[in-house]
Amino acid sequence: MYWPIAVILQESSSPSPFGGLQMFLPLLLIFLVFYLFIIRPQQKREKKRKAMIEAVKRGDKVVTAGGIHGKVHQVDESSVLLDVDGGIKLRVEKNSLASVKT
Repeated sequence: MYWPIAVILQESSSPSPFGGLQMFLPLLLIFLVFYLFIIRPQQKREKKRKAMIEAVKRGDKVVTAGGIHGKVHQVDESSVLLDVDGGIKLRVEKNSLASVKT
């Protein structure tokens, strides 16, 4: 019935010399770009932030994620007691610290 089209299609299809790699190469390249530009920098920032939080000691000036400025009065395993203006003391989680100014 459509014999000439079938012959043309059969002649034009040849096996790829790269096999299945040619199909997965764009996917691998996209994953590599995501890793290099998104995942890896985020891991570096998280590692730096974790080191900053672990290095908090008494007397450091800190800012919380909520914008509260205070001076570290006491450091516990998972929390920090901040001395805020006027002798007010607040207990906050270490993970809520945004920056440390020694």
